[in-house]
Amino acid sequence: MALISSVLGGDRRSNIFDPFSLDIWDRFEGFPFSSVLANVPSSADRETSAFINTRIDWKETPQAHIFKADLPGLKKEDVKVEVEEGRVLQISGERNREQEEKNDKWHRVERSSGKFLRRFRLPENAKMDEVKACMENGVLTVTVPKEEVKKPEVKAIEISG
Repeated sequence: MALISSVLGGDRRSNIFDPFSLDIWDRFEGFPFSSVLANVPSSADRETSAFINTRIDWKETPQAHIFKADLPGLKKEDVKVEVEEGRVLQISGERNREQEEKNDKWHRVERSSGKFLRRFRLPENAKMDEVKACMENGVLTVTVPKEEVKKPEVKAIEISG
């Protein structure tokens, strides 16, 4: 059940039947290195999770390749979309940590911060010089138009004889 819900996108943190749910069970408890992990600074944790959690969808339509990335809380100035040689699309950015005040008492820090970078090698039919990107409501959409595929012209050959 837990495996199915996690594969289908269920929320692992709220599932009391999931033995790997982080709020219920620490899967590293009792291991010799668990005390070492406890001493890892939370900023390193957040930077790693920011890199890992940047999810991007890639959809191909008859006209274009469309990439969508959920980047809540980021402005378009915080995100970079670049095209490199060899038909590589690169999406990168950074979410800065919230300033910590001396008298603040944090109970939980779950929002990630840090840098992220994703690279995609595009197929040969991508028009790399016509890439467009827009950011709306925390969702980055990158559109890479495709070259029209010309159908080969079929010519009938008369058979003599």
